[in-house]
Amino acid sequence: MNEAEVREIFLKTGAILEGHFLLTSGLHSPMYVEKFQVLQHPQHTADMCAALAEKFQDQKIDVVVGPVTGGILLAHEVGKNLGTRAIFTERVDGVMTLRRGFVIEPGERVLIVEDIITTGGSVCEVLDVVRASGGIPVGVGLLVDRSGGKISFGDVPHKALMTLEVPAYQPDQCPLCAQGMPLTKRGSTGKK
Repeated sequence: MNEAEVREIFLKTGAILEGHFLLTSGLHSPMYVEKFQVLQHPQHTADMCAALAEKFQDQKIDVVVGPVTGGILLAHEVGKNLGTRAIFTERVDGVMTLRRGFVIEPGERVLIVEDIITTGGSVCEVLDVVRASGGIPVGVGLLVDRSGGKISFGDVPHKALMTLEVPAYQPDQCPLCAQGMPLTKRGSTGKK
């Protein structure tokens, strides 16, 4: 699956929206990618996760982990394709953690998967959880990188199915706010 095919799925499902949006990161943007317009279609989800798994198939992954909510679906499908366990992190009192009896054993090779990133904050939180557990983060798989490819996770390589260069503004520097355009909040992960 190439980037043009991924973009076509996002466009066909109406997942790419234009307006004035409040992102989970707290930034404002003229574009919002509503991942659940795509993820509601099991075949699209399966196809994209198979493509993500293929990008990391030679990394000897032991476990795939994704942050709640979209990351649950992605971890499950990517893990299925790689023949590994699939778990997820969630926030407790604003802190990313493993719950529900999930563990990452010391030395396990971990692939982190995420749906859409702008700043990469949630992925960094998951990386912290993996490292604190003694796991070895070997890669980050993304459906969409909204940073235009500028994001970095240090020594952990990342691969995205689709890269977008979308402006994101601090609220006090947002030209859309200055124009008086109403702000829309589409979704939230509970990040504080």
